[in-house]
Amino acid sequence: MTVRPIRLFGDPVLRSPADPVRIGADGVRELVQDLIDTVKEPGRAGVAAPQIGVGLRAFSYNVDGEVGYVLNPEVVETAGEPELMDEGCLSVPGLAYPTKRFPYAKVRGVDVDGEPVELEGTGLMAEALQHECDHLDGTVYVMTLDPETRRQALRDIRAQDWFH
Repeated sequence: MTVRPIRLFGDPVLRSPADPVRIGADGVRELVQDLIDTVKEPGRAGVAAPQIGVGLRAFSYNVDGEVGYVLNPEVVETAGEPELMDEGCLSVPGLAYPTKRFPYAKVRGVDVDGEPVELEGTGLMAEALQHECDHLDGTVYVMTLDPETRRQALRDIRAQDWFH
């Protein structure tokens, strides 16, 4: 059981698209356990593998008391008009910005045994599914903000003690 440190904005692993997880490969079960242990820390809704320095398509979630994970997830459905939500990110600590997210999202992937996993939800779950899949595509949410908000976010990030 390991709570892994979170990589911060500016770390190259956060900008690189993650590789697919090879089911049965060495270390996959350990990665899943580390993701689950890391997301169970208070105030965390999701952790993508790149956020703990692993460039693989995997994330864990902790929403409304439900904790789980998915490997090789893909967003397969969204619904509703995108809404502005105040969104934060463990890799951009202490800051939050209005981010457009669909109010419903569905993700499909697999578990450690290669069995199908389907996650769906509204509200925080929809936001988390979209947010974590963005991480797996090499996108930190601040890069998706409207241009004016993104400029302000980048100024704010550069002013943070944790940014180097």
